[in-house]
Amino acid sequence: MAIFSMVLSLLCGVSFFLFGMSLMGDGLKSVAGNKLEAFLYKMTNTPLKGVALGTGVTSVIQSSSATTVMVIGFVNSGMMKLKQAIGIIMGANIGTSITGWILCLSYIQGSGGIASILSTATISAVVAVIGIILRTFCKRSVHRNIGNIMLGFAILMNGMQMMSGAVAPLRESPVFIDMLTMFSNPIAGILVGIAFTAVLQSASATVGVLQALSVTGILTFASAFPIVLGIGVGAACPVLISAVGANKNGKRTALVYLLNDLFGLILWSIIFYTANAIVHFGFMDMIMSPVSIALLNTVFRVATVVVLFPFIPKIEQLVCYLVKDSAEELEDEADFDLLEERLLNYPALAIGQCHRAMNGMAKKLRKNVNRAMNLLNDYQQDKYDKVQRKEDLIDKYESRLGEYLIQLTKREMNTAQTRQTSLYLHTINDFERIGDHASYIAHMSNEMHDNHTTFSQTAWDELNVVMDAVREEINITCTAFMNDDKEAAQRVAPLGVVITRLCDELKMRHAERLSQGKCGLEEGTVFSDILNSFGRIASHCASAMTALMKSDDETTDIHIHNSKIYPTDSLEYYSYFKEYRQKYDIGPEVEHKLSMEPEEVE
Repeated sequence: MAIFSMVLSLLCGVSFFLFGMSLMGDGLKSVAGNKLEAFLYKMTNTPLKGVALGTGVTSVIQSSSATTVMVIGFVNSGMMKLKQAIGIIMGANIGTSITGWILCLSYIQGSGGIASILSTATISAVVAVIGIILRTFCKRSVHRNIGNIMLGFAILMNGMQMMSGAVAPLRESPVFIDMLTMFSNPIAGILVGIAFTAVLQSASATVGVLQALSVTGILTFASAFPIVLGIGVGAACPVLISAVGANKNGKRTALVYLLNDLFGLILWSIIFYTANAIVHFGFMDMIMSPVSIALLNTVFRVATVVVLFPFIPKIEQLVCYLVKDSAEELEDEADFDLLEERLLNYPALAIGQCHRAMNGMAKKLRKNVNRAMNLLNDYQQDKYDKVQRKEDLIDKYESRLGEYLIQLTKREMNTAQTRQTSLYLHTINDFERIGDHASYIAHMSNEMHDNHTTFSQTAWDELNVVMDAVREEINITCTAFMNDDKEAAQRVAPLGVVITRLCDELKMRHAERLSQGKCGLEEGTVFSDILNSFGRIASHCASAMTALMKSDDETTDIHIHNSKIYPTDSLEYYSYFKEYRQKYDIGPEVEHKLSMEPEEVE
């Protein structure tokens, strides 16, 4: 029964410790706002800065895992390169050791004078009182977050005291002494460190438990050292889990975290135990204290980073070898390699490279719009996930091309080159917005699948007519842009008008079915949302092609193209309009509306 009570007290202390650390870290991140994230991806132009920044940020938020998960997100979104992430992760491994030094404060004891003032009970009480006052009575969010930080610190300290109190009786237990002696076996100690940290999902928590055990006075260096070696590898578990849904670079970033600690474990195990076998270190039986545990953890982590730091390029090559790119991903990244900064001084070449990269964007956009629409008739989760991945890629095209073109506008160019740059800036915006609407259509398909939403056969027939029109429009748009085909581009605006009016008519028809009780309100809302997205895709296609047709017109503003106005002053326009009106006719109810003259489309 006494053992059960002891284990329960220890687990309670661990729970308080983890909660306090989480509360303190969340409060610190809230006070800093987005500054921590901004520092992470803006201030890492050199590996050394990355290590320093990773150390600082992790010291603040008290979690190397949290820092690494943030970095995985940046690498996954393309905001940060893998090489930059390696430096930050190395720094995070150093920064997480700071928690051990903070925990040393919980072992300050005294019965009078200054020692009493600096005791854990006094510090925790004062901090907790101030924290709850700020949390309860202050209205400003920054003061409330500071209160959370102070409360988290007080809870963390009390958790450490509970752990220490729970294990204090073990100092007289022969079974416990024998168990610690078993940990002096390097392999057993390393495995315990890995397993315990994997369960707690926090290197800081495991170090805290080890410091609590050290107050028994029977934890030796021989037992503590292998556990410290294993802690880093165990802490990689939550990081690896967080990378499950990430892209290849995100997975590589998570693997860097594991390899950093795994290399440290292997390297220092071989060096230390080989040297000990030859020299027989006299400090192996030294009794460890909370301070010596914190020192050992910090020295191990700093030494690992110092040794691995020169090999950052090799580590990058290794993780790229272990997590290989698929042929499709290599093709995706190849377009970004076209945007060479050195070519910015040669506008003609840079514009040509932009067009080649935008051709890749157009091809992926066309495929993604078709994938999204196919999900409406045949939903498959893997295809839905692919639509979202490709949407992220299209966003990346817009960001990278936009940055490159903005830099190009600062160079000296002739009028034709300026117009071409303006056209491309306009077009990538339209393409990106089309991609957003395709993603939304896929999202609606996902909701329909999850909620078992369906339409009447009449509604499906009407929707398929519109989808056929949208497929033709996106195909003409992308092909015309890639081939700079202004003649084909003339077809897009009239087809866009037909699609927009079809969508308006189908909304009215669906509203009528709703009033007659032939479909439900939820189905009507989903149907209307999908049609809205089709209409916006049609408008953006027309906007991009209008810009293409007017790109050589010297009377047109080279910086602005009005996406709401379609050209209606040519015989070709009326001819194409009548052709598409007949091709995508859905019956007599829509005939009168489509027979009207084309006009401005909002």
